[in-house]
Amino acid sequence: MARSRSPQPDLAQATERDWQDYAACREVDADVFFPPVDVEPTADRLAREAAAKEVCAGCPVRLECLHWALSVGEPHGVWGGHTESERRQLVLQRRTAS
Repeated sequence: MARSRSPQPDLAQATERDWQDYAACREVDADVFFPPVDVEPTADRLAREAAAKEVCAGCPVRLECLHWALSVGEPHGVWGGHTESERRQLVLQRRTAS
């Protein structure tokens, strides 16, 4: 039986990965969130990342997504509205603050 999606998930009741069921990116081509395997011109990368961040901006589980990407050290793509380099910067800031 298919699960129905709720626009406001009860994340307190969700298991560790249930947040993905509510992610806005489920309805978008994954190519928006991940770089191609070959070289990507800077202008194309910036446009792709901006499009991904726009999807993330309206996502009800954006923070859960970012937390997951940081906790597993996800090295590729836009997760929780943050690029690879932005997530690396967050990790460095956390280390510096500790």
